[in-house]
Amino acid sequence: MNQEQKENQEKELYQQELNDLMLRRREELRELIERGINPYPYEFERNDYSKDIIENFKEDAPRWNVSVAGRIMSIRRMGKASFCHIQDAKGKIQIYLKKDDLGEIYDSFKLMDIGDIIGVKGYVFKTKTGEVSVHAEKLVLLSKSLRPLPIVKEKVDEQGNKIVYDPFSDKELRYRQRYVDLIVNPSVREVFIKRTKIINAIREYFNERGYLEVETPILQPIYGGAFARPFITHHNALDIDLYLRIANELYLKRLIVGGFDGVYEFSKDFRNEGMDKTHNPEFTMLELYVAYKDYIWMMELVEQMISYVALKVNGSTKIQVGANEIELAPPWKRISMYDAIKEYTGYDISNYQEKELQELVKKLHLEVSPNLGKGKLIDEIFSEIVEPNLIQPTFIMDYPIEMSPLAKKHRSKPGLVERFEVIVNGSELCNAFSELNDPLDQRARFEEQAKLRAQGDEEANVLDEDFLRALEYGMPPTAGLGIGIDRLTMLLTNQDSIRDVIFFPQMKPE
Repeated sequence: MNQEQKENQEKELYQQELNDLMLRRREELRELIERGINPYPYEFERNDYSKDIIENFKEDAPRWNVSVAGRIMSIRRMGKASFCHIQDAKGKIQIYLKKDDLGEIYDSFKLMDIGDIIGVKGYVFKTKTGEVSVHAEKLVLLSKSLRPLPIVKEKVDEQGNKIVYDPFSDKELRYRQRYVDLIVNPSVREVFIKRTKIINAIREYFNERGYLEVETPILQPIYGGAFARPFITHHNALDIDLYLRIANELYLKRLIVGGFDGVYEFSKDFRNEGMDKTHNPEFTMLELYVAYKDYIWMMELVEQMISYVALKVNGSTKIQVGANEIELAPPWKRISMYDAIKEYTGYDISNYQEKELQELVKKLHLEVSPNLGKGKLIDEIFSEIVEPNLIQPTFIMDYPIEMSPLAKKHRSKPGLVERFEVIVNGSELCNAFSELNDPLDQRARFEEQAKLRAQGDEEANVLDEDFLRALEYGMPPTAGLGIGIDRLTMLLTNQDSIRDVIFFPQMKPE
């Protein structure tokens, strides 16, 4: 028997075992109903949580009555008494069940399984082994589970090390069945709780400075604000194609034109592109625009804000990401894009034209599409050779104008724009400009992008006449910023894949 046949046989045996277990649970469900027990009641008055009970229990205190509810994660039956652990939103706690206290419902406990959700009322005590537990005086079945959980087994060895058996670790299954992942892998829940704390900390930071949180359209007649291919949909009533936004930049700038001094949005953006460890077609972006500021000012805001968020969420500006310890406290290193490329390739490309860049790409053994323009070629060199080396937070400044059709020309360096990206742990974290507010220059840049589209660059920007009209009314000097919330969460929770910080990442159909 070869390896593939052996794996198929194991799958068949597992599926048969699963089917048998599911059949048994349905039989238990039928018997519970015959005993007059509603397996799916409407409510339960839960007043207490596991973590709070364990932390606040005092042996010399008066009797403490509690009402808890959660999912059964382990069962130990011993005739007229049993133990089980239930898991709620804050952790796990042991329940002691005794036939003399519970009467007939105790006999029905044998029809309950790991995965069932129960409610318990009783009092708190400490067992002979020293475990804070709840002595059940009332037991209610709240939801009968018809599928067995892939239970993770743990044991502590003589040296105090935790050993995990049969972990639910298959990435494909975990992403597809996030609900199971959250039940059996508590650390996953902590990642998503931190994600919410990160967003709340950013919101708090901006609100304290008087910036207004806004909402802009997701369905757009013209997509723009980034280099990306869009998802296309159709509006039946208007009989027009619309695009899921690839960025919200152009709408937020319209609000600056309208007179707001500072606006920000946590936006769901959509880009019809490949998927890898740092890219998901649906992702969360934070964008901020502040009038009368420039990209130098924005650099200071970014390093201050990120360090503030790290302190708020993790209690320290030092974080561990894989094998690297990263310090997020300001100041961060600043270097121009051309100088960074020269440092890591040995080539000064500041005066290179498109043909010279194509030759350099070949020398550097980079595989690129033959129709890439100057800006995209520079981006490929930087992304492939420089970016992976930037572990500590680094501002990459002053980009070639071809790479940044929405950024203002550099005030003192011809051919460049006032733009920066922050690279941390070898990955782009944010992007910012002194925003282009000259409507004639902006039109010329859009027209250059149109030429690139004609050459086959599907990600080039599309000319937006209404945005140009807004600029013609006058936009003040403005600093703009975009931060990938998913990547920031990866950084602050030490996750190496974007799928580990998105509840339901995009997957191929089963």
